[in-house]
Amino acid sequence: MAAPKIEEISHQPMDQLQGLEYCIDSDPSWVESIALGFQHYILALGTAVMIPSFLVPLMGGSDDDKVRVVQTLLFVEGINTLLQTLFGTRLPTVMGGSYAFMVPIISIIHDSKLARIEDSHFRFLSTMRAVQGAMIVASSIQIILGFSQLWAICSRFFSPLGMVPLIALVGFGLFDRGFPVVGHCVEIGIPMLILFIVLSQYLKNFKTRQLPILERFALLISATVIWAYAHLLTASGAYKHRPELTQLSCRTDKANLISSAPWIKIPYPLEWGAPTFDAGHAFGMMAAVLVSLIESTGAYKAASRLASATPPPAHVLSRGVGWQGIGILLSGLFGTLTGSTVSVENVGLLGSTRVGSRRVIQISAGFMIFFSMLGKFGALFASIPFPIFAAAYCVLFGLVASVGLSFLQFTNMNSLRNLFITGIALFLGFSVPEYFREYTSKALHGPTHTSAGWFNDFLNTIFFSSPTVALIVAVFLDNTLDYKDSAKDRGMPWWANFRTFKGDSRNEEFYTLPFNLNHYFPPS
Repeated sequence: MAAPKIEEISHQPMDQLQGLEYCIDSDPSWVESIALGFQHYILALGTAVMIPSFLVPLMGGSDDDKVRVVQTLLFVEGINTLLQTLFGTRLPTVMGGSYAFMVPIISIIHDSKLARIEDSHFRFLSTMRAVQGAMIVASSIQIILGFSQLWAICSRFFSPLGMVPLIALVGFGLFDRGFPVVGHCVEIGIPMLILFIVLSQYLKNFKTRQLPILERFALLISATVIWAYAHLLTASGAYKHRPELTQLSCRTDKANLISSAPWIKIPYPLEWGAPTFDAGHAFGMMAAVLVSLIESTGAYKAASRLASATPPPAHVLSRGVGWQGIGILLSGLFGTLTGSTVSVENVGLLGSTRVGSRRVIQISAGFMIFFSMLGKFGALFASIPFPIFAAAYCVLFGLVASVGLSFLQFTNMNSLRNLFITGIALFLGFSVPEYFREYTSKALHGPTHTSAGWFNDFLNTIFFSSPTVALIVAVFLDNTLDYKDSAKDRGMPWWANFRTFKGDSRNEEFYTLPFNLNHYFPPS
């Protein structure tokens, strides 16, 4: 038997991901784009509701306060998404809330000056203003790093090998938002997971008028079916005598969002009052801003691949970081209770639908702004039980993580050096944050516990983030371990074409600013 040819057992590396129906600058029909935009909006609701639902009660807020925060968060998410897709990286990325800000915000909530306030509503307002002040100050980190092009300079130390652990853990690092939440209500979570996979993968070739409707709208269809099923279980009294956690996870009427939401409410800056400023709070929040920057860097790289675009050049990446800093500043001014980052689940949805169109994401931003002002209608969609979102996350986070692993095709994985760096960066990216989480759950404070609260918040926030730990380890090892003789093994010859705006002719097609703005802000 003849030995197999090399082309029969290997695959050529590809700059752009193949198999997408629409790439970044090609658009479906308007009707299809609107439906896809609405699907992205529904997916973005998960994080937009989860974060305020956890934080607002800790601050002493009521259901009315929670609804107002959710509405404000969605409104600002819509604005930030439009800014990012128009003037930032121009990638099809939804800008959502970030879990990275939870550690410093919880620290502010437990600040003794705020915790001793007896009136719960006044404590909520005081805490909100403190969070706003810290976020406004901390946003300057991303604004300066981005618009000064300092992040572009930092990104010159990145290689395809260094990007693998970062992008992989942008997805894998969110594992606790997946099946552990599905497990809170398996009777709706598991059917959602199975139905979503069946519709998006096994029935993807089913077409109506040449449109693969089941693949394209798998999330919308499966979420609607399981939501109706969950409502039927709720109405039939299936959860009447179940534990409180089960009722909160499974029932469609426990969030109290619809009854608490106003019919019309337009969020506006400083509606909670004038922000208060504290140096310790601001320093702790700066760590969350840095984590958000790093996680978004990985998500931008993943989004470029799932939109069938080339990797964003350093100049474009830094520009996007600057606009993300503006987004965090807006979050602080409006009072969203979290900062801005790329929504990883929406990046995964680009791959699931095979539609990487920028227009679709801009339409989803329109839905966020519109429904945040129409409180009752927005609250209706926001009452979808969390296990339904978590089931979708199991698929979409995994898809983003696999995009990170796909960058290995540009490296030499027969190199022991590369195997060492990839393995240790991935392992420590999982292991270090898990240690910090376990320690915190037992001791009720992080491993860093000194008399300087801002220092504790800074280090604990950094090491709670899997992508941040992975990037620190991977970039350090990649740039210190035999780096002079390993450029080809690291994938640098391929990477070099995409480090500058003019390095590849396709960059102009994907990343040029609209309205002829490149004439006034020429890329480097």
